[in-house]
Amino acid sequence: MSNLAPWESDQQYTKYILWFVYCCIIYSIIGFSWGALMGGIADFRHFVDHRLHGNLIVRAHTHINLLGWVEMAIFAALYYIIPRLVRSPIYSMSLVKVHFWTHNVGLIGMVILFTTAGIIGGMNSPYATPAEVEVMVKPWLAAMGMFGTLVLIANMIWAYNLFRTCAGWSKSK
Repeated sequence: MSNLAPWESDQQYTKYILWFVYCCIIYSIIGFSWGALMGGIADFRHFVDHRLHGNLIVRAHTHINLLGWVEMAIFAALYYIIPRLVRSPIYSMSLVKVHFWTHNVGLIGMVILFTTAGIIGGMNSPYATPAEVEVMVKPWLAAMGMFGTLVLIANMIWAYNLFRTCAGWSKSK
């Protein structure tokens, strides 16, 4: 029998915490680069600022930063800290895995669909009425909402898993 705490010997636990960190790094590089391109290329900046629905590209950028860079860092940190704080293993490693994959699929879907809708709206706005552009963009935004729902579900899974990990901590120690 090992004298190591569960979080010190569970390779899956460590692997998934590191995957959250790796995703955080990748999303931050994508987000920072995207922001630099939007700010540094005048035509790109004009497109997102002045074309109908071009601002959806900015929303994609902000979501990759917030839900990718910031949230992934928070997820990794709290998955690491909470079990040590309450001296108990994570409630469910299966939920950690589901959370990771659901969040990433949802985020990537949101970013792709926000960007696609922004490009479609921006490219068509000089040639179509606002109502016609809205019709073109609407299905992409509806699909984006479905991926956003995946991110919400992933965040609820994360919250539940951490809550259950923390529940009853003072009674067991």
